Amino acid sequence: QAQLVESGGGLVQPGGSLRLSCGASGFTLDYRAIAWFRQAPGKEREGVACISDYRDGNTYYADSVKGRFTISRDDVENTVTLQMNDLKPEDTGVYHCAADHPICPPEPYVWTEFGSWGQGTQVTVSS
Repeated sequence: QAQLVESGGGLVQPGGSLRLSCGASGFTLDYRAIAWFRQAPGKEREGVACISDYRDGNTYYADSVKGRFTISRDDVENTVTLQMNDLKPEDTGVYHCAADHPICPPEPYVWTEFGSWGQGTQVTVSS
């Protein structure tokens, strides 16, 4: 059964860091763009970052996370990582990874509409 699985969430103080990982089973990620999006209680889903497939590799970020988050891919390990630094309370939410088109659409809202996504991992930023 093809599925995406996220890991690495947790509780962190403001200014701290977390590293999220997205793994796939049943299919490979190399020909797919992979995005991360998040959802906080009472808020709409928000696209966070996207990386195009292994042939392109371009990365895109929502304005709210530029300079703090880094998305990368390891197609040998079939994983995508989201390194999150200088975390803020507004970064709190459930983070999902999602796979779809080979090339990332530039608009973050489209990343929330990717066809395949995992169950998510909770990130809580609080003192």
